[in-house]
Amino acid sequence: MSETPKQGWFSRLKSGLSRSSTALKDRITGIVAKKRLDEATLEELEEALIMADLGVETSAEVVRLIAKDRFGKEVGDVEIREALAQAVAGMLAGAVEALPHRAEHRPQVVLVCGVNGTGKTTTIGKLARQASEAGLSVMLAACDTFRAAAVEQLEVWGQRNNVPVIRGKEGTDPAGLAYEALARARAAGTDLLLIDTAGRLHNKAELMEELRKIIRVIKKLDMSAPHDTLLVLDATTGQNAHSQVEIFTDMVDVSGLVVTKLDGTARGGVVVALARRFGLPIHAVGVGEGIDDLRPFEALAFARALLGLDNKDAA
Repeated sequence: MSETPKQGWFSRLKSGLSRSSTALKDRITGIVAKKRLDEATLEELEEALIMADLGVETSAEVVRLIAKDRFGKEVGDVEIREALAQAVAGMLAGAVEALPHRAEHRPQVVLVCGVNGTGKTTTIGKLARQASEAGLSVMLAACDTFRAAAVEQLEVWGQRNNVPVIRGKEGTDPAGLAYEALARARAAGTDLLLIDTAGRLHNKAELMEELRKIIRVIKKLDMSAPHDTLLVLDATTGQNAHSQVEIFTDMVDVSGLVVTKLDGTARGGVVVALARRFGLPIHAVGVGEGIDDLRPFEALAFARALLGLDNKDAA
């Protein structure tokens, strides 16, 4: 939604991914100490990538790519990490897409979903800040109406960003509140409406119906809404993120992913695995609680940070 500030972001990204990159770098250093890239070395590299949560198929593909021109040759630690970074960046190229500003829709309605605890509400607050800084008017809808803490947290972000938050009483029908928010956003000529939703998975059928009802009701005002449906994932859950994508794509038409809390895990490779498996664009990644710690996804920068490399050639 806004232009990515280049200065300082890569260092934050690299620092945030340090747990992932240190673990992966240490494994690779130990593996390539043998110097020659033979079958045994390739198998060990593949296992190291799997342990970083790149996934079995993705890890095998990356290893095949680096073996093409190097099999049987003597290799060094940095050379292998450079090659891995290039391979990973190439595989991720199709996943790079910042959340678009859809000027033809006013408001642009973005439905944000995800299980509780993924950083969904914080992500909404940060997206609202970025949109406001880009000159867009923003409204937030607190449709996780059964969690008072979620509503209060969204209101704090609304105050920080000086944007209105539409809320109801505890237990208010989420779909009715979403309808009210869209009506008010249209009347005000608001550019962007971000809708927070519940993430309770203990009763999947109930949550599915709630999300579908929100979509069904807001379509009464705008048949094209929601224009984007974002799924927020917590990187620390590792492979569980895959099942969350499956569950939510069964419920709603997920259009893109946001991956948060990469600074809290040694399994940052899950971003690569998700992109390869589901083919959904990754709109942004988060590496901390700061307002500037959620930024549009960049394949080469991410790949180099994941492999513990410097910012050479990374935009």
